[in-house]
Amino acid sequence: MSNLDFIYNRHSVRKFKNEDVPMEDLKEILKAATYCASAKNVQNWHFAVVKDKEKIENMAKAIEKKNLDIASKIEDEKTKKSFTKFVRFATVFRNAPVTVLIYASSYTPTGLEELNNLTGYEDEINHILDMSPKMQSIGALIENLSLAATEMGYGTCWMTSGNYAAKEISEVIDFQKEGFSLAAIVPIGIPEGPIKSPGRKPVDEVMSIIK
Repeated sequence: MSNLDFIYNRHSVRKFKNEDVPMEDLKEILKAATYCASAKNVQNWHFAVVKDKEKIENMAKAIEKKNLDIASKIEDEKTKKSFTKFVRFATVFRNAPVTVLIYASSYTPTGLEELNNLTGYEDEINHILDMSPKMQSIGALIENLSLAATEMGYGTCWMTSGNYAAKEISEVIDFQKEGFSLAAIVPIGIPEGPIKSPGRKPVDEVMSIIK
């Protein structure tokens, strides 16, 4: 049987050592990321690599500020408390030596234009949009990135919880690319301290065999 440790050794890392990630290593990791599958091979991604500690900290502060702004408009106290409580998980990249912002471009899924010109296909249209081939491609990219980084001795964390501050984050790094929007943030660095992941459901529980 093939050795799949490169998969099982991947964990979501939220604490990093204060050690640099050489640019040549970053380029190798990002190159490996781009060798994933993508819908119609559109390769609808772009990386914004941030190593400046001040900019990384300001990105975290932008998320915290936006979180408070949104929370101030939430009337239900329980909902507000829950929303503000988890902002710390959206900003753990602040202690990483490098943060990679993943931008995604638009993509028209197969059949969408045709169905939009017909009547009676609302369920099919909604299903196509819900399954979002655009973001499936980005998901494949980030998984490749994480596996490559792990194989090279680094840790990563796939982060999307701060996306409500996507506009502010892009303003902090002064980055705009026409047709692209922020999809995820991935900090990269050498893991600090012990690493563990939550358990996984047994394969038999998530598999149906069709006979």
